[in-house]
Formats: sequence, structure tokens, C-alpha cells
Amino acid sequence: MSLSCSGYNCPVEATIQLIGGKYKAVILWHLMGKTLRYSELHKRMPKATDKMLAQQLRELEKDGLINRKVYPVIPPKTEYSLTDFGKSLTPILDELCKWGEDYLNETQTLEK
Repeated sequence: MSLSCSGYNCPVEATIQLIGGKYKAVILWHLMGKTLRYSELHKRMPKATDKMLAQQLRELEKDGLINRKVYPVIPPKTEYSLTDFGKSLTPILDELCKWGEDYLNETQTLEK
């Protein structure tokens, strides 16, 4: 069965629209099975600017893939975790990781 790929009816395009931001898939990967604070996420993605990371987190939250919990303490404490909808991406992210490992191994082999 094939769906039309025009507009937003294409399942691949719809998926990429959700997870295809600069750091979105990486954020989701780091949140698999755990809850992390903003600073913990930023340490795991040191190349991400504060502005870009905050933007990607807002978009993931808006799209229903992550939860954002703000604690009323000083200094402010904010935690991020996957929603059930976000957790449904786990098999896809696992496969992306496996493919990436194979790709990196292959390119290292070719460079030798």
C-alpha cells in the first residue's frame, strides 16, 4: 500500500517534518528512557547553541514528542522527557543508530 507523497500526506515527509530539525533526532535519542535537565542535554550536544537547543526543544514539545516540566524553585529547574508519542519513535531511532554505526564503520574501512 502506498500513500501519495504530495503535501503532508507522505508518511516519510511527515516523519522528517517532526524529527528532521537540526538537533531533534539527537535530543529524542538522549531522552530515550530518561529524563534530563536542559543543562544535561546541552552537555551532550556541545555544538548546539543555547538558542538552537531551546528552539528545537520548543518545537518538539509543541509537536507532542516531549514533555517539559518546570519546577518553581530558584534557580529554575526544567526537565524534559519523552511523551508516549515520542516513545513510539524508539524503534526508528534505534535503527537510525544502527545504520549510523554501520555507515561510520564502512567509511572508516574505506579510508584505510
